[in-house]
Amino acid sequence: MNAKELREKTPDQLREELANLKKESFNLRFQAATGALENPAQIRKARRNAARVKTILNEKAKAAE
Repeated sequence: MNAKELREKTPDQLREELANLKKESFNLRFQAATGALENPAQIRKARRNAARVKTILNEKAKAAE
């Protein structure tokens, strides 16, 4: 997922994507706590993708003002 692809989405789609990323992040943290996580880098990737989505949402909100 890159910023260019995210900028093409609508704010509603971005909010949905953010919700999915938060669920994924929760599941990854749970797996890490139970020792079932195979690739710890997935947590970092999910966090960064969520931050990327939030940044694009804020850009769109400021542009709409």
